[in-house]
Amino acid sequence: MERILMSDLLAWKNSKKRKPLIIRGARQVGKTWIMKEFGRRYFENTVYISFDNNEHMKHVFNMDMDIKRIISSLKLEAGRDIIPENTLLIFDEIQEVPKALTALKYFCENAPEYYIVAAGSLLGVALHTGTSFPVGKVDFLNLYPLNYREFLMALGENGLAEVLAAGDYALVNAFRDKYAELLRRYYYVGGMPEAVQTLLDTDNMEQVRKIQKELLVYYENDFSKHAPMETVPRIQMVWNSIPAQLAKENKKFIYGVVREGARAKDFELAIQWLQDCGLVLKSTRIKKPGMPLIAYMEMSTFKIYMLDVGLLSARGDLDAKILLERNRIFGEFKGALTEQFVAQELTAAGMNLFYYAKENSSGELDFVLQKGTRIIPVEVKAEENLQAKSLKAYCAQHKPEIAVRTSMSDYREQEWMINVPLYALSAFLEGI
Repeated sequence: MERILMSDLLAWKNSKKRKPLIIRGARQVGKTWIMKEFGRRYFENTVYISFDNNEHMKHVFNMDMDIKRIISSLKLEAGRDIIPENTLLIFDEIQEVPKALTALKYFCENAPEYYIVAAGSLLGVALHTGTSFPVGKVDFLNLYPLNYREFLMALGENGLAEVLAAGDYALVNAFRDKYAELLRRYYYVGGMPEAVQTLLDTDNMEQVRKIQKELLVYYENDFSKHAPMETVPRIQMVWNSIPAQLAKENKKFIYGVVREGARAKDFELAIQWLQDCGLVLKSTRIKKPGMPLIAYMEMSTFKIYMLDVGLLSARGDLDAKILLERNRIFGEFKGALTEQFVAQELTAAGMNLFYYAKENSSGELDFVLQKGTRIIPVEVKAEENLQAKSLKAYCAQHKPEIAVRTSMSDYREQEWMINVPLYALSAFLEGI
C-alpha cells in the first residue's frame, strides 16, 4: 500500500543537509514496512538491523563511539558490505539499545555520508533515562495510521484519491456518494495497516474486527511491559474511558468519567504516557484565538482521542451494518467517530490540535488551526446538519480570513464560511 510519507523520505535522501532520520509513531503503524520499502525503491542495497532482543548489538554500541568499529560490526551482523553512497542503514526498535540512539550524533558529526533511518516506539525514543539524546543531530518524520486518502489508494481508488489531492471540488461533489460510502467503511476499518490489509485480503469485516481487537490487546499488554508498574492501572483506566469521554455531548476530558472523585494529579502521568506512545491524540482548549495558538492554551482543559478511528469503532463494538447502512441507532457516538476522524486527519497533516470554548458558554468550536499566518476555525458536523451557530458567533466576533464547516454536505463557498466535505478536509487544508 502507498504511504504519502514516502515522498518525504525521498526528499530527505536528496537533501544536502541530511542527518540521521528517526521515524516516530505508535507501534503497528507501519514504520518497519516503510523503511524497508524505501530502501527497496531508492537504494541499491539495504542493511536492516533489528535491536529487539539483540545482545550482540547492545555490546557493540556499549563499547565506544568509534564509527569505523561500529560499521565493521554492522557489516558482520548483516553479512554484507556497507557502501555509504548506495546503502540504506535501517536501525529498527532503536529504543532497545539506548546507546545506538546516542551514536546517531556521532554519525551526524563524523560520518554524514551514511544514510541512516531509525525507528522505535515514541516511548522508547523519548524516555530512556541516562541516555544522551542527539538533540539537533537527527531529523524527524512522523508516521500515523493511513489517512483517508491513503485508504482510498490502498483500495485501488486512485482516481478518487487524485481528485481530492487536486482540489477539483466539482468532481468531488459529483462523486459524493462514493466518497461517503468509502468514508463510512473507513470509520469501521480505520487506518491501521494490518486492518486495511485484512480487508484487502479477505473482504470480510468480521476478520477486520478480529485484527483490531488483537491490536487493542497488544497495546494493553504493552502497558504492563513498558510503563512503571504503579502507573499501569491508571493508564488502563484512562484508555478504557476514551469511548465514554467521546460519546458525551461535551467531549472535554472529565476525570470523574475515569473514576469517581478522580483528580488531575492522579492521572496526569498516565495520560502523558499514552501520548508519548502515540496511542492518544490530545486537543487543548485555547482561551483566545490569537497567534500563536500555543500561547493561549489552557493546559488543564483538553479532549483525548484514540490514534485510529477504526480502533475506536472496535472499542465501541460497533457492528458493520450500523456504519455501512447509515443506521441511526448509535446517535451520539456518530459524532464521536466524526470528531475522531477529523482529529487524526489533521494530525496526519502535521497540525497541532486545539479547540475553542468561552468560559460559561455552551458554544464551542471543535477545532481551531494555525496555518501560516492564519487562524482557521473548524466546526464539525456528522451528517448534513447545516446549523453552525458556534461558528457563526465566532466569525461575528473574530472575523477570520477563512472559516470552515466540515460535514457530509457538498463543497461550497458562502459569504462567511466554506463548507468542506469531511472526506476532503485534509486535502483542502493542504491546498490553502
